[in-house]
Amino acid sequence: MSLTARQQEVYDFIINHLEQTGLPPTRAQIVSHFRFASPNAAQCHLKALEKHGVIELLSGTARGIRPTSPTLRAPASTQLPIIGRVSAGRPILAVEHQEALMAVEPGHFSPKPHFLLKVQGDSMVQAGILDGDLLVVHKTPEARTGQIVVARIDDEITVKELSRKGRRIELLPHNPRYKPMVIQPSHEFAIEGLGVGVIRSFSDGPTPPR
Repeated sequence: MSLTARQQEVYDFIINHLEQTGLPPTRAQIVSHFRFASPNAAQCHLKALEKHGVIELLSGTARGIRPTSPTLRAPASTQLPIIGRVSAGRPILAVEHQEALMAVEPGHFSPKPHFLLKVQGDSMVQAGILDGDLLVVHKTPEARTGQIVVARIDDEITVKELSRKGRRIELLPHNPRYKPMVIQPSHEFAIEGLGVGVIRSFSDGPTPPR
């Protein structure tokens, strides 16, 4: 017996959420997305999907939804661009900044990664981000205090911890040799993305695999 149109929509939402975030949605997220009248409506659709054998429901957890297809439990790798030195005034994902592509399994990172940034310098060593590492980045213009960000200050790209105190914005290094960077009103400042992981090569040099 095939899925109804609404069951297929719920199933597709579950899979898309997994691919985007690496996690299944909560019942509350399903209710909100489909504007169901109650959580019971979402649960009825989930029970129907379980009966069809396309998902497994796990008790005791808000995200206890597991697709039964092995290919969905372990999403296929995707090719992400490796960004090297960024030239002034050009978008960070401009073609000329892309040095290579690397296969990455997006389900290993949350939120979804969009590119890899080649780290230059040792200002974040105490955060486990070393010179030559590839920082896995989720592209977004928004970030909260305490998050590791890829930021643009005028014509420079830097990786630091974001700190907001009222209108004051600072970028904090994780190395006592460096001082915090205070963003002045005269600066052109933008968040390019969030650091969501690190890929490190154990070869003699920092050059990533191609």
